[in-house]
Amino acid sequence: MQRPINEEIASRRTFAIISHPDAGKTTMTEKLLYFGGAIRDAGTVKGKKTGKYATSDWMEIEKQRGISVTSSVLQFDYDGKRVNILDTPGHEDFSEDTYRTLMAVDAAVMMVDSAKGIEPQTIKLFKVCRMRGIPIFTFMNKMDRQGKEPLELMEELEEVLEIQSYAMNYPIGMGKEFIGVYDRFNNRIEQARVEGDSHFLPLNDEGELAVEHPMTETSYYKQALEDVMLLNEAGNEFDVERVAKGELTPVFFGSALTNFGVQTFLETFLQFAPPPQPRQTKDEQQIDPQSSEFSGFIFKIQANMNPAHRDRIAFVRIVSGAFERGMSVTVPRISKSFKLSQTTQFLADDRETVNEAVAGDIIGLYDTGNYQIGDTVVGGKFNFQFEALPQFTPELFVRVTAKNVMKSKHFHKGILQLVQEGAIQYYKTLHTEEVILGAVGQLQFEVFEHRMKNEYNVEVIMEHIGSKVARWIENESDVKESMTGQRSMLVKDRYDNLVFLFENEFALRWFGDKYPDIKLYNLL
Repeated sequence: MQRPINEEIASRRTFAIISHPDAGKTTMTEKLLYFGGAIRDAGTVKGKKTGKYATSDWMEIEKQRGISVTSSVLQFDYDGKRVNILDTPGHEDFSEDTYRTLMAVDAAVMMVDSAKGIEPQTIKLFKVCRMRGIPIFTFMNKMDRQGKEPLELMEELEEVLEIQSYAMNYPIGMGKEFIGVYDRFNNRIEQARVEGDSHFLPLNDEGELAVEHPMTETSYYKQALEDVMLLNEAGNEFDVERVAKGELTPVFFGSALTNFGVQTFLETFLQFAPPPQPRQTKDEQQIDPQSSEFSGFIFKIQANMNPAHRDRIAFVRIVSGAFERGMSVTVPRISKSFKLSQTTQFLADDRETVNEAVAGDIIGLYDTGNYQIGDTVVGGKFNFQFEALPQFTPELFVRVTAKNVMKSKHFHKGILQLVQEGAIQYYKTLHTEEVILGAVGQLQFEVFEHRMKNEYNVEVIMEHIGSKVARWIENESDVKESMTGQRSMLVKDRYDNLVFLFENEFALRWFGDKYPDIKLYNLL
């Protein structure tokens, strides 16, 4: 490390990009990597026909569909900062992966399609960010297309998400008439479709163009100027402390696809995004990132990032101290120690061995089945566990068997590894031990089927048994199999806990009335 460890930690900026599907999240990730010098050519997810895919979409099914279904971890350096981006799935069927990822970041960038405004998945993800009180920066994307009026977008942002906003810049025109943005924060105008030194135009003390320019004669410039003056008079004031608390979101207008406004956004974001933040343990200690002892937690496990080697990677967010390759850590859940000799950092599917990392960084540990999502890893004299990560109650269920019974071993190995990633949940019937999988959304089953075939060479038969209401049991010893009927079944989860699968809410209520002493609960 070039700098003292406290400076290294202070330089980290770790954030997630969240949005509704197709709002431009993965494209934005690519452009940020481009400015960080991590990639030479920012290809977009639109380039599927050319065989060019987004750098962060490494899984085969993602390349085929042009969507992100796993969270990617990407790292680059910019302006003295070490940036860790977590590019999350936008598709609602994979929101569980995204929710856990949001536990591992210190800030979020919210992408909004300016033509569609605030969409349902954005609302869900925003609520998780708000629950954690992390700063949220908003990028109103696709200004090079016709969309909603900028003031309307800001009003929608405040009304739907109930967060106040401050326009860091303001668009001049839109669609084919998109001239650029009025940059309130840097007191300049940034021109679209103009290269070189004349890209930026200075403003005078009155907030108008300080140089003669044909733009001043356009109605778009005059309208933008009028709107900005209105925001100056009646809008929210910029407040760094309120941004840090997640109470005020700085808003940027631009176009990730045409690369307009992205660099200015990145520079401003890095200025106000927080360094690594403390994290709370189960016994309510606050672990300071600048602590000399190493600690972290596993928020994601991914199998077969390299199918040729059948590897499993546990993603660790470092919370405090420094990591050095070869160090020993303890997993308090199982009271076992491990030597971390095989570790990696990421640029999508490009990986390199990491020798050193500090609080705020994300590293990958090669895993032979020891780790679980939510595990705390600690070094030195530390002995605690961080707060649990959210787990979700599945709603859809399928019964799964191998098409070829001779591949039973591969079938069970594949299921075990994919279940440990956390996207699907595993259950088995009590006596026949038939495999039942649960998921939040249908697409998770399709990805499971695809990966079993392509990564484990096992074709599966999936029999849909519909939506169920799953409930776990606090007092398992009081439960008898005779309590099940036509509208419920009793299964075990992968930890051998008993779970009731009820046909619907009516069946759940009926059970509650008949057996009031049985205490049921659900996950998030």
